[in-house]
Amino acid sequence: MNKSLKKYFPIFALPTIVAFAISFVIPFIMGLYLSFTKFNTVTDAEWIGLKNYITAFANDTTFLQSLWFTVKFTVVSVITINVIAFILAVLLTGTLKGTNLFRTVFFMPNLIGGIVLGYIWLSIINSFLYNFDLTITYDAKYGFWGLVIMMNWQLIGYMMIIYIAGIQNVPVELIEAAKIDGASRFQILRKVTLPLVMPSATICLFLTLTNSFKLFDQNLALTNGAPGESTTMVALDIYKTFYSRMGWEGVGQAKAVIFFLIVGIIAITQVVLTRRKEVEN
Repeated sequence: MNKSLKKYFPIFALPTIVAFAISFVIPFIMGLYLSFTKFNTVTDAEWIGLKNYITAFANDTTFLQSLWFTVKFTVVSVITINVIAFILAVLLTGTLKGTNLFRTVFFMPNLIGGIVLGYIWLSIINSFLYNFDLTITYDAKYGFWGLVIMMNWQLIGYMMIIYIAGIQNVPVELIEAAKIDGASRFQILRKVTLPLVMPSATICLFLTLTNSFKLFDQNLALTNGAPGESTTMVALDIYKTFYSRMGWEGVGQAKAVIFFLIVGIIAITQVVLTRRKEVEN
């Protein structure tokens, strides 16, 4: 059996490898090269070294502003999504009736696409703010909290399912032993459940962290960066730099490379740190 797998593995894996190379590896290498050039099209690229990177930081205040806004949004979203998702997971693995219905209802928002989700929440938030003669683009704080609420509504159910899987994997014997030893529910949760659910926490933190940093569709639909680009996140800023500013294509590509490195470093660091806290059953 193993010999057959080794013999035919290249045949079955080759189409996937080729597709991955064409759709990801080659464009990534080309994008990295173009970030060091000035270009309008790929064929007229002119090598200029680090000028695009210098321009992104020194001559474009919107990039640093959008980066700071994205960091604040990510911190708030990661904390709120994971805390609420874990609380719901604990409640829905208990004796509460109708848990399957609640799990389905909480998970459903994750099935809605980004642009559609953004326009839905734009209507909901503006219909509320209209009562005070305001809109979501009146002040940056409305856009910020609107994005946070929307992100929570979309991802809490998804993260909840992952936490539920982790909680259900906790051995019943350990919980029973803790109860016999006189541990309270809170002590069981803190000393037994939480350490054993850390693998799920690693996954949830990674997903919420990367999804929050990469948010684009919802940002475009909900605020489009208004007012005055104060609610523009990095992905949207890169898009606007590349497609809306003539001659800045190379700068937009440089921003994309910087963004890739930032998200990659933060995500890898988070995974390494949280895996150290994981405990085997």
